[in-house]
Amino acid sequence: MFKIGEFAKLNRITISTLRHYDAMNLIKPVKTDELTGYRYYSAEQMPLLSRILRLKEMGFSLEEITLIIKGNTDKDALMELLCLKQTEVQDAISREEERLNSLKDYMSYLNQEGKAMEYDVLLKKTDNIKVAGLRDLISEYTAQGPLWEELGDYINKNHGKMVPPCMVIYYDSKELLNAVDAEVLEGITGELKGSDRVNVRYLEPVQAACVVHKGPYSTLSHAYEAVSAWIEEKGYEIAGPQRELYLKGEWDSESEEDYITELQIPVEKIKLP
Repeated sequence: MFKIGEFAKLNRITISTLRHYDAMNLIKPVKTDELTGYRYYSAEQMPLLSRILRLKEMGFSLEEITLIIKGNTDKDALMELLCLKQTEVQDAISREEERLNSLKDYMSYLNQEGKAMEYDVLLKKTDNIKVAGLRDLISEYTAQGPLWEELGDYINKNHGKMVPPCMVIYYDSKELLNAVDAEVLEGITGELKGSDRVNVRYLEPVQAACVVHKGPYSTLSHAYEAVSAWIEEKGYEIAGPQRELYLKGEWDSESEEDYITELQIPVEKIKLP
């Protein structure tokens, strides 16, 4: 048998970790000296400790590990748990990659301050185009994917023809605190008919403050800052839901730096009292 310090060193963990596992009934000493209180462990316990440490490395909590160890989980059940944990880890990696990209974008923006992209804001009347739109609530502005898929499937199945541009309209819904009221739209030609989900119509032209942004969607905020400042400076106010037109994107560009997006914000002159 080995004293707790010796057993900890052999397994490359701390004494406090072994004591914590003992308190949680994960792995207990095979013997505790009644006089000295010394804990003793056996080499036969090393495979169990190794399993505990491996599961911990994989991201399982000690509570989950206790259930696995004490529940005598069979191979199939353990494989199912591992698959679930794999999905969880992959999702976490994706979220961290998004954070990393945001950090890189912001660092790039800071490095370019003083020579940042110039935005030319234009006041114009938008085009009268035929569109097929699908409107629904989404959890956040970036959660448009399922709407685009549903709209594209509907147009293709009903023999419609999509033409540029595609766009999103964000509607004002003051009562919505945890959702976004969005409509994705594809420009179309032909005699496509609508449904209870898909609205086919000519998009009403509006007077809008418009600005073109080149670069990834994650830096669209710079274009919004520019057009917002223009609206205030020129004495206008917002007069309708904003639009994002995707003129060039992932479907025809290999680099996000080449994406082209046009913002259209309907405006009208502020009426003096």
